[in-house]
This record gives sequence, C-alpha cells and structure tokens, in this order.
Amino acid sequence: MPIYTVETTYHLPVYRQRSYKAATPEQACRLAIDDDRWGDAKEDVDTSSETYVTGIWKGRSAAYSGPEVPVPDAFGETVQRKAELFDNLVAILREPRPLGLSQHEFEQWLPRAVAVLAKADAITGSPAASAP
Repeated sequence: MPIYTVETTYHLPVYRQRSYKAATPEQACRLAIDDDRWGDAKEDVDTSSETYVTGIWKGRSAAYSGPEVPVPDAFGETVQRKAELFDNLVAILREPRPLGLSQHEFEQWLPRAVAVLAKADAITGSPAASAP
C-alpha cells in the first residue's frame, strides 16, 4: 500500500480590540486595518477554522520534496472552494445569449454546467451529490 505525506492546515483567528477616533465607521475600519501594531493580539482558539488539506506528496516524510499529488476537491478549504465555484458559476451564467443558445452552443455549455453543479453539490454536501 502506498504511503503519502499529507499537510493539513487550519486558520487560527488572531484579534485585537482598539478604539480609533474617526469621522465615520468606514474611516475607523480603515484605521484599524492599516494599524500594524499587534503586540496586544489575542488568539481565538474557539473559532478556529476547519482542518483542510494543503498538500499531498507520495512517500514518507516527502513534503515539498517528493512527487506532489493533486488534493481532491473535497479536502480543500471550503471557503476557497466556494470562491472558485462562484467564479465558475458566474462565467457559466454569462454565456447564454439574450435570445438563447444555438444547439451547438448548448451542447458545448451543458457538460460544463453539469460538471460545475456536481462540484457545487460535493462542496455543499447536497443530496444531489450522491445521486446516480
């Protein structure tokens, strides 16, 4: 049986709470974002993100040195997968013409649309993902 080295990650939120003198909420937010002093930061371990796979390599202790294996979609970071799916859905939605697609265009479009929707179902855990 093959051996794989798998790198997993989770995001640990680090936060700070500071007061800023500003004319508007937007200005206060900009001041907070631009403030690079983090000496009083706190870790919020209670709201850390899901664990997801960031890399797979064939072999023992092979991270960044062995042959890299593509990470299956289901094990990537959910928020990133949703962002990529959003881009794909937007691209597909922009393709139909106001008067509809020709038969040829439809035949080119349909398999791509079905593949993206299958990916969406897998990401969201929709029952359609397990349907034959």
